[in-house]
Amino acid sequence: MNFISYYVRACATLIGLAIGDAFGAPLEGSPAPLKRVTDMLPGGRHPRGKGEVTDDTLQALAVAASLAACRRFDPDDMMARFVAAYLTRPQWFGPTSSTVFSLVRNGVPAREAAGVAHGLLGASRSNGSVMRGFPIGVFYAPRSVPEISIACSRLTHHDMVAAHCSVWLNLMTSLMCRGSPREEAYRVACDRCRNEEVFTMLGNYKKYPPEPSLDALLCSHAALFCFMNAITFEDALISAVNLGGDADTVGACCGALAGANWGMDAIPERWIRDLEDYPRISSVAYELAVAGKE
Repeated sequence: MNFISYYVRACATLIGLAIGDAFGAPLEGSPAPLKRVTDMLPGGRHPRGKGEVTDDTLQALAVAASLAACRRFDPDDMMARFVAAYLTRPQWFGPTSSTVFSLVRNGVPAREAAGVAHGLLGASRSNGSVMRGFPIGVFYAPRSVPEISIACSRLTHHDMVAAHCSVWLNLMTSLMCRGSPREEAYRVACDRCRNEEVFTMLGNYKKYPPEPSLDALLCSHAALFCFMNAITFEDALISAVNLGGDADTVGACCGALAGANWGMDAIPERWIRDLEDYPRISSVAYELAVAGKE
């Protein structure tokens, strides 16, 4: 695949994630709307302007910027960027990531904080490490994605289900950015999955109704279900965010997959116009794409 083809899919991955995040944010924590939502709206549980992103995009941008700057996975650099993003809008972050970032700020080593937080909270299977991980699929070739995805996930989420959900979606992203059709990318993700619980649900996604949950596996399944059953980028995102529940994160995950598959030309112009800080997001996406092809 030439650079132009890779570039349009790589950029669309991060921009698609941000659009899905902003599109779903007003529906976060709500039941599925009675009237199908097809355009970005203001409001929500944490009142936001039309097109305003959440911590999903802030963390994904941190991952992307770290990979582009360091030209590799650097856990210390990435954690520093996570903490900086957290300090801009701490109220947006979930309990698992918030606990980890607070521990790091208080002197707990970055490589130990996730285990400490898991012990304090009693769990860490939430979807925060899944939603941010897609730049790994943009940057790394498929063979490297599983190891790096697990390492990145476990910076904040000690639970291995969350890590293997991230592997699955990031691997599909890597393959699609590099030209694989989504059906082939899905088949490879099935073949390479090393977690029985994740394989049972994602490997048989048609058998389960989508549930837009904070749980990493249920969220990943909902995003995958909407993506695999869609015929366009627009169709995928509208289906995802109209599930309600954790609509911003399901939207972000689905938007990233859809961007990697269909590219920039498939993203509706009206959503690009409405997206907050589009120039900065597209700039980071470009830097990530360039770094990923070196």
